[in-house]
Amino acid sequence: MSVRIRQVWDRLFTVLCSGSVGLLIAVLLLFLVPMIVKGGKAVFFRQTVEFRKMQRDLFGRGDLDSLHEAIARTGQARQEVLARIEQFGRGIDTKLLSDEAKDAYRKYGLELRYREVSREEYSRLRAAAKDIRDNFLAALDSTEEAAANRFLDQVDLHRDSPEFQATAVETFFTLSKQYRRILDEMDLAHREEYAAELDIVKTELRNLLGPLPGESTPPLPQDRFGATRWDVAKKHLHYLLYQTKWVPGDSGDGRLVKKEIRRDDPEAGLFAGTELAPLFSMMEKNLERMLEPEWTVYGRYFLDDSTSGHYFGGVGPEILGTLVLTVLSMCFAVPLGVLSAAYLVEYAGDNIAVRVIRTCINTLAGVPSIVYGLFGLAFFVLIVGRPCILSASLTLALLALPVIIRASEEAIRAVPQSYKEASMALGSGKFRTFLTVTLPAAGPGILTGLILSLSRAAGETAPILFAGAVALGPIPDLGLKFRWLFQPTRALSYGCYDITVGDRLAMRVPHNQFGMVFTLILLVLCLNIAAILIRSRMSKKLQGM
Repeated sequence: MSVRIRQVWDRLFTVLCSGSVGLLIAVLLLFLVPMIVKGGKAVFFRQTVEFRKMQRDLFGRGDLDSLHEAIARTGQARQEVLARIEQFGRGIDTKLLSDEAKDAYRKYGLELRYREVSREEYSRLRAAAKDIRDNFLAALDSTEEAAANRFLDQVDLHRDSPEFQATAVETFFTLSKQYRRILDEMDLAHREEYAAELDIVKTELRNLLGPLPGESTPPLPQDRFGATRWDVAKKHLHYLLYQTKWVPGDSGDGRLVKKEIRRDDPEAGLFAGTELAPLFSMMEKNLERMLEPEWTVYGRYFLDDSTSGHYFGGVGPEILGTLVLTVLSMCFAVPLGVLSAAYLVEYAGDNIAVRVIRTCINTLAGVPSIVYGLFGLAFFVLIVGRPCILSASLTLALLALPVIIRASEEAIRAVPQSYKEASMALGSGKFRTFLTVTLPAAGPGILTGLILSLSRAAGETAPILFAGAVALGPIPDLGLKFRWLFQPTRALSYGCYDITVGDRLAMRVPHNQFGMVFTLILLVLCLNIAAILIRSRMSKKLQGM
């Protein structure tokens, strides 16, 4: 082969190698960048006044005076919207109007008792008030506008009657006026449709602004507050403004297509022309005034505990649990793995039994992690007596053990034979030579295996799925009595799994799901960097630097 052809092949090989490295970096960035961007939203986002309420109520954090001022400002911006929803709801759910009418009738009876009127006058006025009440209730029960107006006309006949002036009966005339206005805007034939759509509107208003006036405080934290983040608020605003309907397509073939229709659309919106129609444009224009979003850095995300379903709060317990499981598993796996590697290299020799053992170790390194999880359930959990930190750590230690053994073997073999011969020539025995010469020289290589095992142990879910991980539970008390070893714990990897497959509530806040992944990546990177720094320092020390 000529020199020129060899140079061409060398350049081609260089280009291919560079391209492979570039492709690997591009794939890695393609995987990591979306995770980091989406996960970063758990820490960097635009908070709302509802977030400040949540922080104060659940964590006792924030300035109370400034919070009250913000609540007063946002309350003024919300006032008209809430008044409209309440007024329109009175026409849909006539129970409120009916209760007010019955209450007015009872109050009028009490008024008559305290007035000096004869028995006959009392009976006559009481009967007249009863007739007014019955006509108003009949109007509420009517499903036809004409019939309802006839009943209201019977109520209004007594509007100018002097005997009912300045009495509780005037309430009927006020209610009659309100209900006439509702009838002018609403088609009673579609009252059930109005009620169904109004329930959706109220649900989205609760998601945006929290519980509506007059509603009791919900027991669950996620229902006590509105949208705590601006990105979540915009999502619920869209659900409020638009309804999804199946309508005939434009192709003319009669097929129905899914289409988003604005709720106050003059042509297709159900609420068009009603008293509720202006609410939607008001929400669109004034939502920022109602929530007062502002950029924040939620650094406490890495320390705070979370509420049920990971809806609010942070991942502090998950970080602690992951660190405990990872470090404890390495405490079990590293000594056992190094000793096993030392025996296989230094003492076992090269025979069929050792080759079989090495084959088994290589096989165990490729066994799916769920198999380790089932083994941990069937062995460690039964021995310990319960799923706990100890069972999960031992299961992770078994998962990491084959990698540590193989890496330690190669590191011990890489130690020059002259080092050992020099030590033994000075009178050291084989064991002392291994401890004082071979093991320190193989340290950087052993740490390489530790780094690989550390990353895998921190990110695995299947081995701890049955052995000791929980979605929600007490934070381990890392005291000196070691009782925490027999408690289950939360972990980042299991938390990601739980949100993804088993918790529909947390899917409403996907930033927390990606936030856990983002935190897990950061934690693994920090653990790896720490191990790499230790390895670098050890290598420099061996080189006499």
